Amino acid sequence: MDVLTGGGGFLGWHVRALALARGLDAPRMLAVGARAGSDPDDAARVVSGADRVLHLAGINRGPDHAVRDGNVAFARQVADAVRRAGTPPREIVVANSVQAGNGTPYGDGKERAAALLQEAADAVGASFVDLHLPNLFGEHGRPDHNSVVATFCDRLARGVLPVVEVDRELALLSAQTAAEFVLGERPAADLADAPTPRRVSEVLDELIDLHREHVGAGMPALDGGWRRDLFNALRSSGPRPARAVPLDAHADPRGAFHEVVRSPGGGGQASFSSTVPGVTRGEHFHRRKVERFCVVDGEAVLRLRRVLTREVVEIHVTGDAPVAVDMPTLWTHSLVAVGDRPVRTVFWVDEPFDPAHPDTFLEPV
Repeated sequence: MDVLTGGGGFLGWHVRALALARGLDAPRMLAVGARAGSDPDDAARVVSGADRVLHLAGINRGPDHAVRDGNVAFARQVADAVRRAGTPPREIVVANSVQAGNGTPYGDGKERAAALLQEAADAVGASFVDLHLPNLFGEHGRPDHNSVVATFCDRLARGVLPVVEVDRELALLSAQTAAEFVLGERPAADLADAPTPRRVSEVLDELIDLHREHVGAGMPALDGGWRRDLFNALRSSGPRPARAVPLDAHADPRGAFHEVVRSPGGGGQASFSSTVPGVTRGEHFHRRKVERFCVVDGEAVLRLRRVLTREVVEIHVTGDAPVAVDMPTLWTHSLVAVGDRPVRTVFWVDEPFDPAHPDTFLEPV
């Protein structure tokens, strides 16, 4: 069992989503800062018996003293809980920063925070993993807060052309990949080589291209790595990550032709299904896969829910007026056949199905 601080934050949500995908027990949440309880023994009881403590909570915005001292205070609360625990955790993992020790209030605060938790780990005989994370981006990042990627995605989703204020090189890492390091799926030694280097202006240019190409039946060329992660971050922006896109019909006396996907990069896998009335398909989510649905006959309801949240989005679709619907990553989804005839659905995904790595995780909507 894991104990997690910062579970309500950007990286924390991605860590919890990965735990859900892997079938792990939901991490036990440990509040720090103003939300923490006044009794230190309560925190010790939360930590006691844990396999790992994953310390993700931090402050990266605010007055200099609040950023520096806040990060240290959070770590001190966790370190105290570890020392007081009746059964100490076996491992402490810290979401540190590549800025640690760079002389800024944030960097100094993160460096001191890691040192406090290293001392606590040594005191109780726990192993210690210090992850120096770079700039993180990904699905559902907060604009003007988490990363410039989130800010650019938000502006493009709202029809505003972003502006580069300071053009510098960034080391960028998908939050989904960062979550794999936090949960130990990837060795910490590999972290230094994981980020993608890009200038801010280059990121904006790539996002503008992706946004421009993702119109109607258009699907940008994807590489299965950096470009797909960037595209999934872009698709998560806006009020409705899942949207129905009307498809142009090319009709003649023989009937009509609808283009469901048009990608300059080719590849991927297309398939179709038939679903009898009353049957539900799906009830799963994907972490990386880009997937498009199009009902070409019959009537159905697509139901979607962002994992670890409660609100369900419903999209009614019919073969009489076909639309394309892209399934956002980390949203569980299903197709419910309604009406009085079978539903025929065409699917496209950006990569062929791999039974060894299906990227499909069961989760009821």
